[in-house]
Amino acid sequence: MAIEIERKFLLQSFDVTLATNSSRIVQGYICSDTDKTVRIRIKKEKGFITIKGKSDEEGLARYEWEKEIPLDEAEALLKLCSGGVIDKIRYEVVAGKHTYEVDVFEKENQGLIIAEVELSEKNETFEKPIWVGEEVTGDPKYYNAMLMKKPFSQW
Repeated sequence: MAIEIERKFLLQSFDVTLATNSSRIVQGYICSDTDKTVRIRIKKEKGFITIKGKSDEEGLARYEWEKEIPLDEAEALLKLCSGGVIDKIRYEVVAGKHTYEVDVFEKENQGLIIAEVELSEKNETFEKPIWVGEEVTGDPKYYNAMLMKKPFSQW
């Protein structure tokens, strides 16, 4: 079973020159309840389907299964997603031995910037760069699936 362990942080701004890589991501949700999500994503002209389970009590870890699917199938499945799509630019920033994924949201979530770092275990130490802000790990309103239901522009 694949377990995703990650920490999330808010950013007030982001210097894109820190990034080693970037890509546009468009994603939607076929299912997005508190116990599970089924996500369709297009990233770098590739399609993906992802199933995630309910987060643990701390909001740090949850089951995640992801598979690449043909781009045309991902485009068709996005049309089945309820509530529209999340549109964002993802930047990768190396900090110590980890890579932060910094999502700069667009459209209804414009103005929201979230940095995530994936860990191999819950208590793993990691470098927290000076540009990383308040931790929001485990706060459901910052989950992408929830941002579909209540976008940042409506807060």
